[in-house]
Amino acid sequence: MGNCHTVGPNEALVVSGGCCGSDYKQYVFGGWAWAWWCISDTQRLSLEVMTILCRCENIETSEGVPLFVTGVAQVKIMTEKELLAVACEQFLGKNVQDIKNVVLQTLEGHLRSILGTLTVEQIYQDRDQFAKLVREVAAPDVGRMGIEILSFTIKDVYDKVDYLSSLGKTQTAVVQRDADIGVAEAERDAGIREAECKKEMLDVKFLADTKIADSKRAFELQKSAFSEEVNIKMAEAQLAYELQGAREQQKIRQEEIEIEVVQRKKQIAVEAQEILRTDKELIATVRRPAEAEAHRIQQIAEGEKVKQVLLAQAEAEKIRKIGEAEAAVIEAMGKAEAERMKLKAEAYQKYGDSAKMALVLESLPQIAARIAAPLTKVDEIVVLSGDNSKVTSEVNRLLAELPASVHALTGVDLSKIPLIKKATGVQV
Repeated sequence: MGNCHTVGPNEALVVSGGCCGSDYKQYVFGGWAWAWWCISDTQRLSLEVMTILCRCENIETSEGVPLFVTGVAQVKIMTEKELLAVACEQFLGKNVQDIKNVVLQTLEGHLRSILGTLTVEQIYQDRDQFAKLVREVAAPDVGRMGIEILSFTIKDVYDKVDYLSSLGKTQTAVVQRDADIGVAEAERDAGIREAECKKEMLDVKFLADTKIADSKRAFELQKSAFSEEVNIKMAEAQLAYELQGAREQQKIRQEEIEIEVVQRKKQIAVEAQEILRTDKELIATVRRPAEAEAHRIQQIAEGEKVKQVLLAQAEAEKIRKIGEAEAAVIEAMGKAEAERMKLKAEAYQKYGDSAKMALVLESLPQIAARIAAPLTKVDEIVVLSGDNSKVTSEVNRLLAELPASVHALTGVDLSKIPLIKKATGVQV
């Protein structure tokens, strides 16, 4: 029988031996392997990184300057099967420190040989190149032992003859000189650059101020535009709200109107029924009695009408009879007046001027009465004259002018009448 052996990734397991004197070897890392009792052998080899500190003291360079160099190397056993087999052949059964010593001797030997080919300046100033050169030279040798150089760096380089310090002083002086020159040039360039920077700063500042002003103006314009748009939207929303409110009020009003219409229709229907009831009531209480009364009054009126017609006919017949009688009387009187006038005309024609004068004399009292009619309303006439003979003369003058006035009106000459002639004193 046998055992099952496991191993982690930082360790290699070597199983050797087998049945019938087999020389088969099994290399396992990060896995497991089976080993038979008594006929199989199992050994382990560390695969962890090993740190090696290399010190080379008092090693002369190509210029003969003794240096003390310290380097640090990181190495490990490679896991490829062939190289792992080589490493197991050389280091199996040894501890980590023995492996480090072997690798250390190899690295120090190569380090000494490389130091003898380089100058102090090359070693001191370009340590990375120096360390790279050591890795490249030592890698094949340690590789043949199944070892891989992961890294190699120079930790320290110094000497005891003050070569590096002297080199450093010279270099320090050169560097100091160059530093002073550099400082002066830097100050000069700094002044120029500062002025240029100030100019650029002012240009940038002015440009930034301009852009800020443009941005602020654009912002204000955009803000105004947004405010205008917001105000428009708010106004539209307000108008929409008011319009919707008006629509709702209109709907409410329409509903109220419809309700009022329905109520009005109901009221009209009720009023119509009331009118029908009132009409029937009026017909029963007023119209029928009124029609009966109207029929009675109509019969009475027709009887009165017939009575009035008959009375009017009788009155008309009476008036006709009276008119006929009066016409006969007037006709008789007219005929008598005509006969009288005829006889008077014949008498006037017969007597001539004397008849005319008689007619005028008959008319004079009527004319005098008509002329003196306004004086009948006078209660008293006062003649203002202090001379009685003058009143008399005025009366005589009026009497003297009377025949001329009558002659002008009637064509009859009263001055031919002896009485009037004597009264007026007219000379013929």
